[in-house]
Amino acid sequence: MAVTRLKRKGRRDKAKSAVRRQSLKIQNFQPVIKNVDIEKIKEEFKAKAKT
Repeated sequence: MAVTRLKRKGRRDKAKSAVRRQSLKIQNFQPVIKNVDIEKIKEEFKAKAKT
């Protein structure tokens, strides 16, 4: 017995899983935490205010 594959259904299934994987990656994404030096920023504002 010969087996025939449904190419369109295969492409659709692969596309659906790719979209699902991408959406899960986006949901799990956490932005990079940056350390901000508040004192340095305050000094910059003071320097700008003097000029």
